[in-house]
Amino acid sequence: MSDRRPTTREAEGGRSVHWLVCFAVKEEAEGLSALAGPQASRAIEITGMGFRNASNAIQGALEHWRPQSVITAGFAGGLNPALKRGTVVYDPDDELRIEGKLKELEAQPAVFHCAPRIAVTTAEKCELRQQTGADVVEMESAIIRAACRKAGVPCGTIRVISDAAHDDLPLDFNALMSTTDRIDWWRFARTIALKPTVIPRLIEFQRHTRAAARNLGRVLNEVIKQPPLRSPR
Repeated sequence: MSDRRPTTREAEGGRSVHWLVCFAVKEEAEGLSALAGPQASRAIEITGMGFRNASNAIQGALEHWRPQSVITAGFAGGLNPALKRGTVVYDPDDELRIEGKLKELEAQPAVFHCAPRIAVTTAEKCELRQQTGADVVEMESAIIRAACRKAGVPCGTIRVISDAAHDDLPLDFNALMSTTDRIDWWRFARTIALKPTVIPRLIEFQRHTRAAARNLGRVLNEVIKQPPLRSPR
């Protein structure tokens, strides 16, 4: 057994896999085991954040891996005040037949809103909740699921709430993004240097996200340890 973390385009069982699990960033995948048995082959794809990166990555991943089913996973911001930080939420295609397992694992069904930017403040989250009626917000799932529908591959969203509806993020991460929708680490370092008082909040946020990733991994490992149970068409 190995304790190494999963990496982009790492698979067990060759190019044809049972499950393709897509994450925006590698930190979201920390709780998902990199290893799988012959009856539960998987591939992990790190797409990058946002619409453009997700669209580009899923097109290539579907061709490269030829998955039977796809899961779009990772962090999500809470919009519904009833959903606590660390809660795993889901919305799968019926054909996947995984809802029973998800309920057994105490995950919660949710309405997802796919947004072009990170919801940073409680006020932004409240406004999104009022506008969309969604329970959670994230930035990639709708794009990935649309590509899967076009390709005829069943897909589901399974995510974990990294910040609840009442949580403000420690920084406006939108202001730290590059033109390719990736964190500009030079800009990040400069922001921290100018505002060192934010460091304790960043450390606390990292602790919460790591715990959330572990909980997400716990659920994902159970859901995808067997080949997909495909509903008859």
